[in-house]
Amino acid sequence: MSYRLRAVRAFVLLVGFFLMGGALLSVMAVFDWLVVTRLVTERAAGIEGAAITVTILLAWAILRGMFAFLRAGRLGPVTDAVAVAPDDQPELWEQVRAAAEATGQRPPDELYLDAEVNAGVIEQSRLLGLLHGRRRMVLGLPLLAGLTVPQLRSVLVHEFGHYGNGDTRLGGVTARGRQALIHTVEAFQEGSTRFHYVIGVLYVGYARMFLRITQSAARHQELAADRMAARYAGRDVTASALRMLPVLDAAHTHYLQRYAAMGSPLTALPPVGEVHGGFRRLLAARSGEQLAALRAGQRPPRPHPYDSHPPLAERIALIEQLPADDRPEQSAAEPADEPAALTLLRDTDRVFAELEARTLAPEAALLRRMSWDDLTMARAVADAEEWSGPLRLAVARTLRSEASVEKADERLLPGLEEILDVFDRGLLWMEVADRMPRPYQAARLTGQSARDFIRPRIFDGVAGLILLRLAESGHAAPDIAWSDRPGLILPESWEKGMDDAIDAAVADTPDTGPLRTLLAEGAGSGT
Repeated sequence: MSYRLRAVRAFVLLVGFFLMGGALLSVMAVFDWLVVTRLVTERAAGIEGAAITVTILLAWAILRGMFAFLRAGRLGPVTDAVAVAPDDQPELWEQVRAAAEATGQRPPDELYLDAEVNAGVIEQSRLLGLLHGRRRMVLGLPLLAGLTVPQLRSVLVHEFGHYGNGDTRLGGVTARGRQALIHTVEAFQEGSTRFHYVIGVLYVGYARMFLRITQSAARHQELAADRMAARYAGRDVTASALRMLPVLDAAHTHYLQRYAAMGSPLTALPPVGEVHGGFRRLLAARSGEQLAALRAGQRPPRPHPYDSHPPLAERIALIEQLPADDRPEQSAAEPADEPAALTLLRDTDRVFAELEARTLAPEAALLRRMSWDDLTMARAVADAEEWSGPLRLAVARTLRSEASVEKADERLLPGLEEILDVFDRGLLWMEVADRMPRPYQAARLTGQSARDFIRPRIFDGVAGLILLRLAESGHAAPDIAWSDRPGLILPESWEKGMDDAIDAAVADTPDTGPLRTLLAEGAGSGT
């Protein structure tokens, strides 16, 4: 079946989806009329009200679904993105207009920048997509930070290519119809009554049939948009952009978890504009191989059975089979020496600050702001206190078990030297380890198995105390480490010998000598 016929079939199925509601309403109206006029006898008059009530509730569920289907093509307000006017960002708008012109499409009426690794064109349509309306483009600032200008051109042309592949005017109906059906099914799933569920079963079944039948057409559109992007931006540039997308997505997730959320336990935030803006610093500090390594440790998401996008590897392979062009080659690992797409923006810091104001919760305005260095130091200290807490408490309980109740009430949590004294007395594996918290799965472990399980937690506790000592004495400096992981820079002697010294202190036969030597050397130098 040709693409044109597949598009016509999709349109007919969409009309059938809407008419199904009308048919159901008609059947229920006829049923109610029969109940009232013919089927109900004087003895069964009591069921008349119940039957009509049930059909009214079912009709309300159907009307709600039909209304959701009609509203699926409308563009709602945007609250989590920054609106960009042509006068504010003329260079970016120039790229967008050029991409639209290359595909024979009109440029968007609105352009927004959001905080996701994404790009998309949405159009407000009427009459199941036959009539065009206002058009909106959304670009993610993390995407602009990670792509070069040529790669961005490829992405822009791909998005407009969904509307301009030249197959048929009905071509856009497939994409819009799939979005509309998904929106309608979600409306039924959010229904609060059993009647929404009952009617929703019919609509979900119809929607699955539509998605399954139109999947080949939707994938045809994706591949056609890829070919159009390759013709405009270049084969190798388009392939490199596709390779870069999952890498950027993994890097952005890593950034949000390790950097942007660093101050969460401290009820603090990075400097204004840096919640999202710090991602560009991570990208600038890491090579292509380092960024790719962030994705290598992640399991790829399971593809949706009705996903309109063919597998990424298949898309890239088809692009690379296209005839070569005279443009320079690019790769996701080491892109060509091209400017980042973020350079198209004017006053980038202001844009990141505006986006931050729109995406953070209102209560975030009450949180304190800290520089990246201060935030790194504060988080390192908080983590060290958390690591050392269970060990200090376990040692304190061991000491209290040897002391009188009156004396125990006056004791504070022990310090590092006092803990080492307990280790030297042979109490680490006799009493302290038994008082360390452990999950219920490990509660029955005994002997060497129990020691091996709890040893890393004791190691972390000692390391936390050492980091606290060095931080308080000013001998540890914060390191945001955009190319690695945030933490503290320790004196050279501690960097070289700390791990081995702690290993000796928490061995089956503890030896605190190496650790005490380091502490003494540090005290001699003012630590």
